[in-house]
Amino acid sequence: MTAPVFAPLPPTMGEVRDGWHRLPLRVIYADTDAGGVVYHANYLNFAERARTEMLRAVGIVPQKLYDEDGTLFVVRSAEIDYRAPARLDDALEVRSRVTRFGGASLEIEQQVWRWEHTDSRHLVTILVRLVCVDPQFSPQRVPDRVRDACAPYDATRPEGK
Repeated sequence: MTAPVFAPLPPTMGEVRDGWHRLPLRVIYADTDAGGVVYHANYLNFAERARTEMLRAVGIVPQKLYDEDGTLFVVRSAEIDYRAPARLDDALEVRSRVTRFGGASLEIEQQVWRWEHTDSRHLVTILVRLVCVDPQFSPQRVPDRVRDACAPYDATRPEGK
C-alpha cells in the first residue's frame, strides 16, 4: 500500500460577503490561557491576520506594495471592546471592513464572531487606525490602487460603486 499524496492547501483568504471580508479561524491551545479562554491580546493577532488576508484577497500583498511603492501600513491606534470570551477549539470568523479613508490613513472595523452550529455570537469589536508611511516612517498618501482595491469592503462608498 502506498502513502497518499497530498497537494498543498491554498492559503485561506476568506471571502467577501455583505460588505465584509470574512476570515474563518479556529482557536488553538496556544491562543488560550490556563483556563482555556482566548488571551485578550490574541484578538489583536486574529485581527492582524484578517487585515492582511483582506488586502491579499483583492491583490494587495504587503511585501509587494513595499517593494514596488515603498509603502508600509503601521497601526496608529486600536480600540477593543470585549463582549464575550472565545474558548479552546471554538470556530471563529473575523469580519473586516474599511470605515474611513483619510489622506494618509484608513480605519478598519473588525468583529470576531463565534459559530455555534446554526447560531453565532458577536464576541469582540476592534477599531484600528492605520497610517500609510514611507520607509523612513513619514506619512504618505494611501495609494489610489489600495483605495480602489478595497471597494468590496469599503463602508464609506455608496452601494455598487
